[in-house]
Amino acid sequence: MRILFLAAALALLALVLVYVYRMASGPTVFDRLLGVNGFGTKTCVVLLLTGAVFDRVDMFVDIALGYALLSFIGSLAAARYFERTGEHR
Repeated sequence: MRILFLAAALALLALVLVYVYRMASGPTVFDRLLGVNGFGTKTCVVLLLTGAVFDRVDMFVDIALGYALLSFIGSLAAARYFERTGEHR
């Protein structure tokens, strides 16, 4: 089972590269924000899989929840800032 979790984590890390590309070359600010949101989501899932591999899911759930909250609040703050300033590119 541990090998399955490691394989899933490696596959998700490979998918994170797609979001890094989206963050780097998104044509608009909102595309970059979507890349950041996807990156945060995949990172939370990888954290949970890491907890399953090390048999410490309880600790990694707390870390993943904290990271998800920070990612969500940061995305909301950035979206609100760009909405108020009118910067779209």
